[in-house]
Amino acid sequence: MAQALRRKEIPDDIAEAVLDRLTQVGLIDDVAYAHSFVRTKHRDRALGRSALRTELRRLGVDEESVADAVETVDPGAERARAQELISKRLDAAMGAGSVAARRRLLGLLGRRGYPPDIALSVVDDAIAGYADGRDEWR
Repeated sequence: MAQALRRKEIPDDIAEAVLDRLTQVGLIDDVAYAHSFVRTKHRDRALGRSALRTELRRLGVDEESVADAVETVDPGAERARAQELISKRLDAAMGAGSVAARRRLLGLLGRRGYPPDIALSVVDDAIAGYADGRDEWR
């Protein structure tokens, strides 16, 4: 919000006073915002921890609030969310063959901020299950 006030050329002393007052009355709470953002974006857009961290930083949330919020994403839940995302895209990706599908699916998870270990494991399990005609990895 401070950046927005600067863009509108509000004098620094006035902007600081306004921000302090809004914080005092509870209208500005970076911690609550960061936690809400993480819950929503992880659930709705299937973003991994890295992408969530990047987005919060881009939005100007302080580093401590970012770290605290991103820590709430359980690695098991992150893996499950990656599996859901891959299961939606697997059939279309496999149309190009397993090598191209692997590359595309790994790229998808990488862009969504999933760590390489989760991405590799989920994609390799999905492709192996697809090749064997199994759906139990899902």
